[in-house]
Amino acid sequence: MGFSDDDRILIENLYIFKGYRAKKLITEFPDKGSGSHRLNKLLRKLRDTGTTARRSDSGCPRSAWIDDNINAVNDLVLSQEDVPKTH
Repeated sequence: MGFSDDDRILIENLYIFKGYRAKKLITEFPDKGSGSHRLNKLLRKLRDTGTTARRSDSGCPRSAWIDDNINAVNDLVLSQEDVPKTH
């Protein structure tokens, strides 16, 4: 599981303004249960991009979720009901 938005903001601020690194963050917040690998990855992203936010172009393209596509997939799935064991 990834970091929540609040966790990301806190980590980003502590890193930028107080100079906290992964080891210090882990000792300060042991109840978060975040391993050093995930934390180092987040801090590397912060150093490389200047933010911990997701890129705007990450994830599934919006065009995949338009109603026409959803209806087309539903029609294809329903058309296979009488033909078992087909894809």
